[in-house]
Amino acid sequence: MTQQGNGAPLALVRMREVQEMTGLARPTIYKTISRDPTFPRPVKLSDSPARNAPVAFVLSEVQEWINRRIKAREGMA
Repeated sequence: MTQQGNGAPLALVRMREVQEMTGLARPTIYKTISRDPTFPRPVKLSDSPARNAPVAFVLSEVQEWINRRIKAREGMA
């Protein structure tokens, strides 16, 4: 299993889990990806060029983004 620099194992989460974690709808997530350079980028899970090719996100990156949003709300960012 691959690990992050801090020793924690890397984990991927699928779009549905990102939707649940962020409270954002799928189209909003893709808009956010194109407009917000801090939002995690998807990882392609296959070499398929199809529009609906499977993707996932690095769990720790999604959690980091959520934490930054919380800190920004609290004026701590």
